[in-house]
Amino acid sequence: MNNGVEALTLSALSLAFVPVALVLVVMYRWSLGPGNALYAVIRMLGQLLVVGYFLSFMFAADSSWVVLSVLAVMVFASSWIGLGSVKEHRYLLYWRALLAIGLGGGLVLLLVTQGVLGLDPWYSARYFIPLAGMIFANAMNAVSLAAERLYAETGRGVGWLEARNIACRAAFIPVINSLFAVGLVSLPGMMTGQILSGVSPLVAARYQILVMCMIFGASGISTLCFIAWSRPLFTKR
Repeated sequence: MNNGVEALTLSALSLAFVPVALVLVVMYRWSLGPGNALYAVIRMLGQLLVVGYFLSFMFAADSSWVVLSVLAVMVFASSWIGLGSVKEHRYLLYWRALLAIGLGGGLVLLLVTQGVLGLDPWYSARYFIPLAGMIFANAMNAVSLAAERLYAETGRGVGWLEARNIACRAAFIPVINSLFAVGLVSLPGMMTGQILSGVSPLVAARYQILVMCMIFGASGISTLCFIAWSRPLFTKR
């Protein structure tokens, strides 16, 4: 089996844009307004190129302070973005979301990187940052769904206990669906990437199990903490 990913040249990569261009042309011919889709494609290109250069810098720097700074930005940003659907008490809820995502995601990240993987050095950016991104992004989505449901249910007069349960179920739907679908409906990105790089499918499956467990744990802990700590604000509505 090949031990590495084949180098992807720019000329070869350009072929991937052929179906993209075809879709955009059809959208234009059908008057579907391809402007937004074209903007999304261009933005995707810019974002991924910037991320690529930034990660290259981080890996070369090999500094714990750089890694910790990136983690701080992730937590602060995800906490604010996750409350985008909430109109009332957003600033008060923000600190609860920050603590919930920081605690739930941070504990799981610490367990995975130091207990399961045993990184050396402990802040190895090549592992730390991608794992943190997956953890905090999924925790953010779960907290966002919980906040939206709490806001909607208490706004229409539903009691706290019922609103809490509805919010919990809504927050867990995406992650539970992904547990059901993984390997059966979809082959996750991390597992696919490892297989393409020459890793044994059995080893890749173990890493994917680790990823699914850490996502479920981080999302669950963050959601439960956020809901519990937010009760005083929602019961006053």
